[in-house]
Parts: sequence; structure tokens; C-alpha cells
Amino acid sequence: MSTTLPSGTIQRTMDGGRPLRRASDRFAAPLPARRATDVPPVRHSVSLVIPAHNEARNVPWVFEQIPPSIDEVLLVDGASDDATVRMAAHCLPSVRVVQQTGIGKGDALRTGFEAATCDYVVMMDADGSMWPGEIPHYVHFLDNGFDFVKGSRFIAGGGSLDLTPVRSLGNLALLTVVNRIYHATLTDLCYGFCAFRRSFLDELDPHAPGFEIEAELIAHALRLGLRIAEVPSLELPRRSGRSHLHAVSDGRRVLQTLLAERPGGRHSAAAGAGKR
Repeated sequence: MSTTLPSGTIQRTMDGGRPLRRASDRFAAPLPARRATDVPPVRHSVSLVIPAHNEARNVPWVFEQIPPSIDEVLLVDGASDDATVRMAAHCLPSVRVVQQTGIGKGDALRTGFEAATCDYVVMMDADGSMWPGEIPHYVHFLDNGFDFVKGSRFIAGGGSLDLTPVRSLGNLALLTVVNRIYHATLTDLCYGFCAFRRSFLDELDPHAPGFEIEAELIAHALRLGLRIAEVPSLELPRRSGRSHLHAVSDGRRVLQTLLAERPGGRHSAAAGAGKR
């Protein structure tokens, strides 16, 4: 038998004195029992690598959009002669500025990767064409078992406001090549918004000096058999300034890289011999 008390007070049964819910909560769902195996998920730290060359007018917008969950932001400066470095430090006093080794985008990214200290590494451009607010989506897939996550402008939720017909055609042609070589079903290739587990950096072995490093990383991830996920991403127009991308010459270098890195290709064979 139980006693009825004023609303909001605790009721107790007569058979053992076990506490019940408050009278106002009697229709609430029962609380789930906590099991011994229910432990909070491990939080992995995240490094964001941003190569930049004369991007002072774009850095403020990019840095304002960086999620607070990012543990480390590395600006890799490619000998900028404008206020890129000062602007980055003004917008984010905790930023780590690393001076680039070499002269190409690949050199800059590799410099940033080697300086990164966190569990995950995210790479993105400094021109405002990629929204840092998408980074949590990349981290989510890494947290759920994937090793390499890449943005795609061609799956539901993605898109581009800056893709010219020439770039679109070139990307499709190069994508066809990589999918055929690796028997893959990727939807985008020449897009540098990616994330990966830093523990795989040595195996990914990036060495391309220029824009082709983006395709090289994907080719190496496919060759290694890493678990790859694509997430939708919206490519925005560069906020100011001129792009450093040259569609035809850079596209030719990407193709040469894909052929050299294919299984049995020149670089692939050399890498295999070096590991024996």
C-alpha cells in the first residue's frame, strides 16, 4: 500500500521503502539502466592545417568560422608579402604560424602535416571557398571508424558556386581515371577539403609539390585500403583576390600523378621497394 502526499513530494511504498518518482512524473518513461560497458566516447583532438599565400583579406572570414572544437590551427605561410600572418594572429591569437618549406601547395600542406600534433588532421584552403563550419561532419566520420574523409561537391547536400565548365570537365575525366584504376566509386577528386587520422601520415606519404597533392593523398588512401568516406561540401567563390589554380597545367600534373601512383606505377613500385 502507498500513501498519497501533496504534489511535488516524494512517495514511498510500504513494502521496502523504495522511493518512487514525484507524483507529477508518474507518466514519464523509466530511466535507462546504466551498464558497466557504457563509457563516454573518447574525444580525439583536431589539427586544422591552412596553407596561405597573400590571403590577408580572406583570413578574417575563414578564422571567424572555425569551430571552437578545433584544438590546433596551423597557418602555413608561403612567404606572404601582405598582412596574412599579422591578420591571422589578430583574428586568432592561439594560431601557430609555420613557415612553408618549398614553394607549392603540396609543400605547404606537407609542412603543416609534419607540424601537426593532434589525433586528426583537417586540411582546407585560406581563400574562403571552403566553410570551416563543415569540419564537424568530417570529424564525425573519423570518430565512427573511417580513416580518410573527403568533401564532395557532387553528392546530395554538396555543390559548387565556383566550378567553371573547364574545371568540371577536367574533374570528371580525372575522377573516371581514379575510379577505374582503383575500382572505386568516388564522386569528386580535385577538391582539397579533407581529413584523416594523423597516425596514417607516414603511410599516406604525401610528396607531390603542388595542387596535385590532393589527388595523390586520395590515391594513396585507396591503394592502402583505408576506410574512406565522402561528405557533402559546398564550394564557395573565392572571397577576394585571384586563384592560384591553373586548370589545364594543374590538371595535367594530377593525371601524371595518378598514373605514377597507380599499382605498379613508377612511384608505387619505388615506394614498395623502399618498404621491403
